[in-house]
Amino acid sequence: MRIRQAGRIDDGLWLLGGEESCVYLLEGAATSVLLSAGMSYILPDFFRQIASWGMKPDQIEHVVILHAHFDHVGVVPYLKRNWPAMKVYASARGWEVLANPKAISVINEFSEKVRRRVKGSEDPLAGMDWTWRDDVKGETLTQGDRLDLGGRQVRFFETPGHSSCSISAWVPEMNILFPSDAVAIPYRDEYVIAVGSSFEKYLASLEKLAGLDARMICADHYGCIAGEEARGYIGQTKDATAQMMDRMRRALQTEGSIEQAARELIRLHYERRPDYFVHPDILQRTYTQMLKQLAG
Repeated sequence: MRIRQAGRIDDGLWLLGGEESCVYLLEGAATSVLLSAGMSYILPDFFRQIASWGMKPDQIEHVVILHAHFDHVGVVPYLKRNWPAMKVYASARGWEVLANPKAISVINEFSEKVRRRVKGSEDPLAGMDWTWRDDVKGETLTQGDRLDLGGRQVRFFETPGHSSCSISAWVPEMNILFPSDAVAIPYRDEYVIAVGSSFEKYLASLEKLAGLDARMICADHYGCIAGEEARGYIGQTKDATAQMMDRMRRALQTEGSIEQAARELIRLHYERRPDYFVHPDILQRTYTQMLKQLAG
């Protein structure tokens, strides 16, 4: 079963943002945390949603960046500048990325590209200071770290592969996993694989997460997976990864070069998924990175 509608999805757990860009508010007895930070253009929806549920931004004391790609860090700058007491967390590698001027430029550029793709001429961020600069600082999370919310603990795992900076969050009291893109993206009824850093590390991260008995997997794109599908999701991701690697190897053999193979895979991707949120220019980079791993 998949849950894509914003709202309360479990006891003290809320899905916010939009279908293609999800963030999660988890409440404990003492404090609350925002898990993942979505894309910047969800900010107006985010504020409308929490207001409709009787919440205020200053009630959110913690924000966790699960990895430092543009589509997972978008709400942080505005929130941190307006509510400076919020604590922001990321992996050590994540903070390295977010301190890099070139990476910051790419985050802002890609955020605008996807905003135009999804929203068209509408600019929901007009007048809002949302862009990344070098003024956002925070705390570092590593394997085994825990965040105590009061009656609930969030435990963190290093799960590189999709990116070099990826971490996942696990709430053992609820058996709920927040893997970001360390597992397949649940687009419609598919298992979309994006491995921009390392297939080897991606598969090792899946093995690490496979030992968790997740009854719900809260993905950063296209909502949550619950019930029986959640319990089999890591296995399905492994199968989909193997299929993706085979498909990419065949494309390399057929097309003769990484560039041509990437173009053909992009064409097939949007032929099958015309409304996929990522701008083609961005996905071209992801496919090229994956193909380079296999060609090497």
